[in-house]
Amino acid sequence: MTNVTGKGIFFLVAGPAGVGKTTLLAQLVAGEEGLVKAVSVTTRPPRANETDGAAYYFWDETRFLAAVEKGEFLEEAVVHGQHYGTLARFVEDQLAAGLDVIKDIDVQGVQQVRRLAAYRYPGSVAIFIMPPSREELVKRLQGRGSEDRASLARRLKTAEAEMARAKEYDYVVVNDSLPEALARLQAIRRDEHRKREGKCS
Repeated sequence: MTNVTGKGIFFLVAGPAGVGKTTLLAQLVAGEEGLVKAVSVTTRPPRANETDGAAYYFWDETRFLAAVEKGEFLEEAVVHGQHYGTLARFVEDQLAAGLDVIKDIDVQGVQQVRRLAAYRYPGSVAIFIMPPSREELVKRLQGRGSEDRASLARRLKTAEAEMARAKEYDYVVVNDSLPEALARLQAIRRDEHRKREGKCS
């Protein structure tokens, strides 16, 4: 996709744990030109199928907090007792090069980035991925095999609070069917580029 405005669009994608954001974004980035994913830094341990630099950069808490002190993150938050953050330089370099950046981000992170939007990330687009039902979300979380009963209850409580704020986002995409949700994300990206092309014409 050609970016006629000269600067990329920052897409922020949030949604409850287990809703399928990782799979959706991996397929979206693989199939779209000019789109890169910003990889988060986290202090949580990697799961069995995760490698450093793919889904996350896995740092210890000392290194993470040192980066916070240096102002290296554009947003950072504590989620379920672990630190998560997005490195600012990567995002800003990609946007300046005319590439779109998409970020899997928690609700706290979206709020932080949007507070910066007026002067650092104008035109950022917030998308919320919604499960088709609470029951389906429980099923997906249990299917990951990484949640004990206490962790599952904690994640569901967080999910309910996050879903209650979905109306604050620019778009809501229900991930009932992966191909349909993917097509919707592709359409959102096209529509946002058309809006900007219209402003530049």
